[in-house]
Amino acid sequence: MRCDARDAEQLSKNKVTHILSVHDSARPMLEGVKYLCIPAADSPSQNLTRHFKESIKFIHECRLQGEGCLVHCLAGVSRSVTLVVAYIMTVTDFGWEDALHTVRAGRSCANPNLGFQKQLQEFEELQVHQVTALHLHPQAGWLTVSLQPLAALAPTGRLRAD
Repeated sequence: MRCDARDAEQLSKNKVTHILSVHDSARPMLEGVKYLCIPAADSPSQNLTRHFKESIKFIHECRLQGEGCLVHCLAGVSRSVTLVVAYIMTVTDFGWEDALHTVRAGRSCANPNLGFQKQLQEFEELQVHQVTALHLHPQAGWLTVSLQPLAALAPTGRLRAD
């Protein structure tokens, strides 16, 4: 699904009710859509890690409601991809490279800058299991989210089952 964050008709057609907007001038654009706006530059020195938990929670709560979440930046290559990769790492047992491979299956130009890649690697090594335990435990309902679309794109089909 390719969606423009300003096209209300296209968003509605694709059942997008939530938009995670991550770029320098991120702000709500449309009424009736729930937004998470993260002002961030596409720079290796930009700290996106500090937004991972909030972004993961936003995406996951949307999916639990059976709704669609559009995650976008300006080019759809680095910032938005980084946040989606962090989310995939949290709901699967994928490391950052497998999660990125999964994103690339649907968006071949996905390529987080080197700083964001380093942040994803550090997230994998130090924090991903903490975020999973805190925010996506069975009592929060994470097991009710369909992971079949991810399984179809995944390099090895590994999904978190704990």
